[in-house]
Formats: sequence, C-alpha cells, structure tokens
Amino acid sequence: MKFLIAFVALFALALAAPEAYIEKLESEVLPEGFNYDFKTSDGQQGQATGVLNYPGSDHESLAVKGSYSFVGDDGVTYTVNYIADENGFQPQGAHLPVAP
Repeated sequence: MKFLIAFVALFALALAAPEAYIEKLESEVLPEGFNYDFKTSDGQQGQATGVLNYPGSDHESLAVKGSYSFVGDDGVTYTVNYIADENGFQPQGAHLPVAP
C-alpha cells in the first residue's frame, strides 16, 4: 500500500512538472577543440570552449573554460564560471564557498 501511495504521488508530481525545451543549441567539434552554447525554456543555459593543449605529444590535455546557470528551487538564478584543465575543475560562483 505504501508503494502504491508513493508511486501515485511521484506520478502526479511528474505530470505537474512543466517540460523544458531547448531554445538555443549551437555546437562545433574540431580536431583540436570544441565549443557549445545552449539555453532551455526553464532558465538553464551554458557555454564552453575547449582547446587541446600539446596536440600529438605524450602530454595532450584538454583545457575548458565555460559557465552554466540554472534557476534554483528558491527562484534565484545561480551561475557558475569554471576552468577545467590539467589542474582540475575550478568553479567560481557567488553562491559557492571559497577555500581559505
């Protein structure tokens, strides 16, 4: 009985949730890099550019610089700017804690 109640509640929630659709999508993939830019109807958006460093060597690495944003449950739009490279993922955002 509990399973049925939980299933019905989840089903109702799924039906009530608005469906998002893609408003904008651009992407390009090249041998030595990529870029993309997207936006959805529910306020999500993101963009990134990646470049292959040291192509053809034993030390190839991908360096990515980008950002993404979304609308939280509290109605606030959160944005994260980031760099991802051989030093790892390095996010920055007003809502993120800063290391000492």
